[in-house]
Amino acid sequence: MASAASQKKKPRRTAERILEVTLELFNRFGEPNVSTTLISAELNISPGNLYYHYPAKDELINSLFDRYERALAQILAGADGVENVEDAWLFVHMLFELIWNYRFLYRDLNDLLSKNRRLETHFQSVLHRKTRAMHALLDGLARSGAARLTGEDAAPCATAMVVVLSYWLSYEYVRDPRRALEPERASAALGRGAYHALALLLPHLDEASRAHLRTLAAAYLTT
Repeated sequence: MASAASQKKKPRRTAERILEVTLELFNRFGEPNVSTTLISAELNISPGNLYYHYPAKDELINSLFDRYERALAQILAGADGVENVEDAWLFVHMLFELIWNYRFLYRDLNDLLSKNRRLETHFQSVLHRKTRAMHALLDGLARSGAARLTGEDAAPCATAMVVVLSYWLSYEYVRDPRRALEPERASAALGRGAYHALALLLPHLDEASRAHLRTLAAAYLTT
């Protein structure tokens, strides 16, 4: 007879697998185009088995968003350690990689927020936390002398960086709807996004930092 512990592990593994497949389908086709019937078929399980773990589609969305939020908090915690352009590039690139991994949230953001009150309120918190992180990044660059920003300049710059982070994938999608969000396009799309978020700092960076940022981005801007 199976132990109680092993019986608990099996449903937990099934629930995790459901989330993994749902994320893959949402990212590939967009959340509005993926039904629970499609998810069940992809997993080769009955709809009843899916509903046992996630009784509504919103519960799948919320569970994936919770995962995203936890991963985001870990990355944002690193904003205080940014001291130069290379640190900033790595930090912003990590944010874009996470956004790419959960790109359905950003691809269908306005639609999701209009239908899901929990997501609406939590995403407002996400924007506030991203903005605070951008302020920390700017403070670090200013302390090290890599950038010169007054308090008056920092606030709109931080907000603009968050706007680029939030809507860059939508921009890429509009540029090339058939191919922009395909996995083989990810590296170039993320590199362009990271550069354009940080390019907002170009007027404020010292000459060496400005040149280094352009060097870091060069490979992505030619693709």
